[in-house]
This record gives sequence, structure tokens and C-alpha cells, in this order.
Amino acid sequence: MGIFRIDPLMLKLIITVLLATFLPARGHFVEFFEWLTTAAIALLFFMHGAKLSREKIIAGGSHWRLHLWVMCSTFVLFPILGLLFVWWHPLPVSAEIYTGFLYLCILPATVQSAIALTSLAGGNVAAAVCSASASSLLGVFISPLLVGLVMNVHNDAASGSLEQIGKIMLQLLVPFVLGHISRHWIAGWVERNRGLIGKTDQASILLVVYSAFSEAVVNGIWHRVGASTLLYIVVGSLGILFVVLAINLLAARLFGFNRADEITILFCGSKKSLANGVPMANILFPSASVGIIVLPLMIFHQVQLMVCSMLAQRYKKSGEKLAAKQQQANPTVVESQK
Repeated sequence: MGIFRIDPLMLKLIITVLLATFLPARGHFVEFFEWLTTAAIALLFFMHGAKLSREKIIAGGSHWRLHLWVMCSTFVLFPILGLLFVWWHPLPVSAEIYTGFLYLCILPATVQSAIALTSLAGGNVAAAVCSASASSLLGVFISPLLVGLVMNVHNDAASGSLEQIGKIMLQLLVPFVLGHISRHWIAGWVERNRGLIGKTDQASILLVVYSAFSEAVVNGIWHRVGASTLLYIVVGSLGILFVVLAINLLAARLFGFNRADEITILFCGSKKSLANGVPMANILFPSASVGIIVLPLMIFHQVQLMVCSMLAQRYKKSGEKLAAKQQQANPTVVESQK
């Protein structure tokens, strides 16, 4: 019966999507949930900063092979798959939906969910922070260039660049740095309350899902397209995501990355940012086309969170089993490492 047991985090995600569908945040509640989500993400990065030693941060930042592959996955592999997908034309959907698929493929990686899932799965969090943040920062400049290159759109996105960079710095890097500076005083408390970091990871993911899906529901996601089109977008999103995950997994093992780095590559190299994509679409495309163009991105965003959350839970459980086996085989060594 264990095969049919629903993963707890998956169940929470389904409940969150249903809640956003029937009770989306509206009016003043939108600002409240935006503030709450920002606060949860800031707390998450503060605690990760306090948790990680300087040696681990330096090692994560200097892991150039991992960062190079994640950048290639985000800004080379994804766009190529997007172009092939549009050329192949396998789904009976409109040209605007295909434009939306191509657009999502050239966006930078999402930051908070990639790092939260990496942490949940037991990956290299220091490398994930560096890689995902770099992807988001570079994407502010690279993605508009790719839009102009592969989609023949030539609007000026510079006006949004500084604002996006400022938001990334303020929401992610500043709390991380403050947490690391505070490590001297709170490192002991963080070590004793590591479970709180895991809860913060899950809370931030659920808040991002609720906020993103609430916005989609309020903007009329269920009225703009029929059920069949929606299903085709889900199928297309799953297809693109599984191809990227498979290639990243193959590359991680082919290039000899360890388990923690493999997890980081999977979760940082397979995400696309809704937070960056929607504001950028408002700058790059005519206002009348923005809604339908970002629809595949909104759905892909939910699909990637759900699939990768299940994958993270599997990695977490396998890691716990591996640690238990190592402790049974070598209890004295494991105890000395604690």
C-alpha cells in the first residue's frame, strides 16, 4: 500500500492550489500575502546564511563547473528545447500559446524555490544560493536579449533591469549576508533548531504557490482558455520539464558530480522564474498579448514546483536511508562527525 500513499508535501501543494482557486487573495489580502511571502523568503535566506560556514560559502561560490552547467541548462538547453518544441508543433494550441512556451524557455531560474527544494533534498545549498542568484541576476539582461534574438521583439527592457536587481539584492542577498554576519552569535541556536529551516523551506514554497496561483485565478486563467487547451499546456510543460531533468541528471552523473551537487544541478537547472517572467513580459510584449503569453509560464511554474517537490522528498528519504545505513555500518565514525 506504500506505493499509493500521498506525499505530505504534495498533498499540501494540492490543497494550496485548491485554496487559491476557490479563495484567491484579493484586494488588501494580495498585499498581505506579498508581504508574508517576502518575509518568509527573507527569513529562509537569513537562516541559510546563519547555517552555512564561510568555508562552505566560498566552496559553493568557487564551484565553477556546477555553475557553468546550470547557466548552460538555463540559457542554452532550455531555449534550444523551446525552439525545437515550436518547430515540432506537437500540440493543437494557438500560436500565442507556443510563443508563451518559447518565452518561458528563455527566462532565468527561479531563486527561492530552487534553493528551498535543494535544502529539502539535502543538496549543496551554498552552491544553490550562488547559482540561482547569479542566474536571476544575469537573466535580467540575458533574457531580453534572447527574446529579441529568437522572438524578434526589440523593446527596451533596461528600465526594469535595475528595479529587478534591486529586488533580488534586497529580498535574497541582504538577508543571507545579515544571517551569515549573525552566525557568530546564533550558530548554536540554528544547529539546535535545524528543523525550523526545513519548515521555513516548505512554508516559502507553499506561499509562492498560493500567491502565484491566486494572481492567475484573479486574472481569469479559467476563462481565457478551455479545459482542453489547459490540459495541453500541462502536457507540454511536463514534457519540457522531464526532458530537462533527464538531461541534467545524465550530465551530473556523466561529469562526476557528487550526490549533493547532483541535487543542486537538478533543482537550479530546471526552474523558470514567474517572478521575473511576468514583469519582464509587461515590458517586452504588447499589453493585449501579455496574458496569453504568460499562461504557459504560470502553469509551468506550478508543474515544476509539484514535480520537483516530489523529487526533493524522494531525495530526502533516500538520503535518510543512506545515513542510517552508514551509521549502522560505522556508528563510531558517524558519531564523531556530529
